[in-house]
Amino acid sequence: MTRRKEWSGIDLGAVPGPGSTAEPTEGSTGPGRGAGFGEGSGRRSRSRSSGSPSSSRAEKGEPQDPVEQARNICLRLLTGTPRTRKQLADALRKREIPDEAAEEVLSRFVDVGLIDDAAFADAWVESRHHGRGLARRALVRELRTKGVDSAVIDEAVGQLDPEQEEETARELVARKLRSTRGLDRDKRLRRLAGMLARKGYGEGMALRVVRQALEAEGEDTEGLDEPF
Repeated sequence: MTRRKEWSGIDLGAVPGPGSTAEPTEGSTGPGRGAGFGEGSGRRSRSRSSGSPSSSRAEKGEPQDPVEQARNICLRLLTGTPRTRKQLADALRKREIPDEAAEEVLSRFVDVGLIDDAAFADAWVESRHHGRGLARRALVRELRTKGVDSAVIDEAVGQLDPEQEEETARELVARKLRSTRGLDRDKRLRRLAGMLARKGYGEGMALRVVRQALEAEGEDTEGLDEPF
């Protein structure tokens, strides 16, 4: 992988909220507002706020502006875990955030680099290939389900070296080979090749890698050139 994006170290709280304003609302006393700090806290401020549901939500820190709501939802979801634009858009839709507000926030997050589908795809390919041994086809399927654009997917999986992919397949077979000992040859073939197929490896590569592994153990592989 040549293009990586560092997700850690980003001060999410420093990202300016689209449409937000730094001007205090009427009756606020600065940073202590809503927490009992400064003048105005006490009996008079409690009596003014106790009867209003909207003021109660404000005291709990629940934003009423849909843009601010969308921003907070995205920040929470992005904390420690990169996500694609579609994943965030789906989350905002489930929370019934208006489309216009969602689009404003998502576009802003793209501008400041908190949403980067290309970096996400690169990191996903590297992590899932080395961690789970997934081949290109499986990686493409996963990235599509996360809403990554086809051109971005092609570029990300295109950086996976074919020789490295085959070497990973050999490592997967070597780890599972011992558990198949004692089975007849054809059953071993189906089990090992099936494991590779589930991880996205093509039939030709899977058959070749499994045959070579069985030959190394002294198995007679005559007739194993046929597709399984």
